[in-house]
Amino acid sequence: MDKTLTFRSVEEALPGPKWQSLFHYHWPAYAQWYLAEGERERPAYLACYNAMSHHMPELLGTYRQLCELAGGGDLAARLLSLYQPPPYITGCSQAVLTRPGSTLLARNYDYPPELCEGTILYTRWNGRGVIAMSDCLWGVLDGINDAGLSVSLAFGGRKVVGEGFGAPIILRYLLEFCETVPEAAAVLSRVPTHMAYNITVADACERYVTAMIAPDQRASIRRVPVATNHQKKIEWYAHALASETLIRERQLSILVDDEATTEARLIDAFSSPPLFRHDYARGLGTVYTAVYRPREGRAQFHWPGRWLDLSFDHFPEEQIRVRYGVRNLNAG
Repeated sequence: MDKTLTFRSVEEALPGPKWQSLFHYHWPAYAQWYLAEGERERPAYLACYNAMSHHMPELLGTYRQLCELAGGGDLAARLLSLYQPPPYITGCSQAVLTRPGSTLLARNYDYPPELCEGTILYTRWNGRGVIAMSDCLWGVLDGINDAGLSVSLAFGGRKVVGEGFGAPIILRYLLEFCETVPEAAAVLSRVPTHMAYNITVADACERYVTAMIAPDQRASIRRVPVATNHQKKIEWYAHALASETLIRERQLSILVDDEATTEARLIDAFSSPPLFRHDYARGLGTVYTAVYRPREGRAQFHWPGRWLDLSFDHFPEEQIRVRYGVRNLNAG
């Protein structure tokens, strides 16, 4: 059976009616997800607030505004903190290509389309422009800020779950308050995560790192341009096999290591197997391709036959309906 998802580009400088409308639209599904393991499994509001206050205090003002727009309820406030949320598993491939005078961060997001928000938000919540693919109502799957800092996340391929935040809120924190890769690396070294993720970061000065973060070990931050769905070694063999993480990593490594690889060649590779995946039946199909250009402040989103080209000076509010199937995929 085909699945459909409507992507929306939404611009709202400060938290207001547009974000509130998105919250009310997605809230029933998020509330069900958040309580799937039982309410007692989720931390109390005070624990959520104290964790954010301790680790990401600069975000508190925005957090309070969004909680108020969400109606001021206890459950919504706990979910919006993204502190110790339910575990979730994605696919994803991401790579940085640097050439003299230019840097590009490209990624495929592999996930069940019906569970993706599909909202591209352009905000200025803390005086800095941020364009990002939204998750969990204000978290970030990937994005760029007006300083050129670009970020992307991929599941780290490990079953470990611990005390910490969901990666999307950590990426939101990076884009709101960091300008450079060294600043972002410092945050990724200290903010705890509840699951294993691979976070790739690039900036306008041609710097990049991939941070392998997890709740049970110190962050490993290295100048590595490629990340898929494992960390230093394969631990979850069934997921590694199903997601083809090693095959995708090898493909990307060959591409970025080849001096003849152009930006166009790398982007094209994300549109074909093994990077582009049609495994929607198991929730590992490619939902979208994102391309970020830190020096130019541009964000591009791609589906077969359709591009959406955005920047901080050009951000049309549009809707794109995408139909996903095992054998076909098209955008209209």
